[in-house]
Amino acid sequence: MANQERKRNLRNDAMMLDILHIIIGILVVICAVLAFLEPEKNQFLFPIIFWLAAFLNGVSGWHRLKNSGRDKKRKISGASLCGVAFVLILLGAASAISIM
Repeated sequence: MANQERKRNLRNDAMMLDILHIIIGILVVICAVLAFLEPEKNQFLFPIIFWLAAFLNGVSGWHRLKNSGRDKKRKISGASLCGVAFVLILLGAASAISIM
C-alpha cells in the first residue's frame, strides 16, 4: 500500500513539474519577445528572464536530487542543474545592476 502511494506521489510531482515548466516557459517566451521588440523600453525584463530560468533549473535540480535515491548520475545531474540555477541568479543580478 505504501509503495502504491509513493508511485502516485511521484506521478503528482512529475505532473506539477511539467505544469511548472509549461507556465514558466510561456512566461519566459513572452518576456523575451517583449524585451527584444523594444529593448530600451523593456530592459527590466532581462533580469526577470534570467531569474525565471534560474527558478526552473533550481526546481528541476531539487526534484532530481530528491528522487535520485542512490543513483550517482542523477545526483550529479541534479547538482549541476542547481549550479546552473546559481549562475543564472548571478547573471540576473548582474543584469539588474547594469540596468540601474
